[in-house]
Amino acid sequence: MPIVVRIDVELAKRKMSVGEFAELVGLTPANVAVLKNGRAKAVRFSTLEAMCRVLGCQPGDLLEWVDEETA
Repeated sequence: MPIVVRIDVELAKRKMSVGEFAELVGLTPANVAVLKNGRAKAVRFSTLEAMCRVLGCQPGDLLEWVDEETA
């Protein structure tokens, strides 16, 4: 999939656990795992907004497009 989710990088920078992050964002830890592992098919803007608010980052810090042809 050409969109890579970088939640794990942002969590590591802040030394934040998945459980703590999930609680602050309003997701289940299982749903955070789905996002982290790249298995999500969609993300609501409200969820993306909450993740950015909790992590103090921009959407581009969490999502990256990778060209599959050159990767």
